[in-house]
Amino acid sequence: MPCVGAVVRDDAGRLLLIRRGHEPSRGLWSLPGGRVEPGETLEAAVVREVREETGLEVRVGAPVGSVLIPAGAVVYDVTDFACTPRDPTAPPVAGDDADDVAWVDASTLGGLACTPRLAETLCEWGVLPLP
Repeated sequence: MPCVGAVVRDDAGRLLLIRRGHEPSRGLWSLPGGRVEPGETLEAAVVREVREETGLEVRVGAPVGSVLIPAGAVVYDVTDFACTPRDPTAPPVAGDDADDVAWVDASTLGGLACTPRLAETLCEWGVLPLP
């Protein structure tokens, strides 16, 4: 199942996270993202998913990495893209699949209940500093 994720950073270097409101991983913090709709490009899917889950409009940059996430009979093939907010002053607002949204720094991320291997993967990709 093709999916996308957004590694959105603000001017302070904080990372935009959503708390998932639905399965898989309900209640855990993760990057905004989701399934690619038929006929949709990966970049268009990232823009749509960030808008639906956070209310923010983003510019999509280069892919930063990809992961395969098995979930029962389905395997999510997720490509994550570097993104920047179009309006850095716009506050994020949880919507769609998200029940909360926050800008977090690397030290705060360590204290959150996140989706499996989120912090480790972001460190491996060079998005977060290595501990």
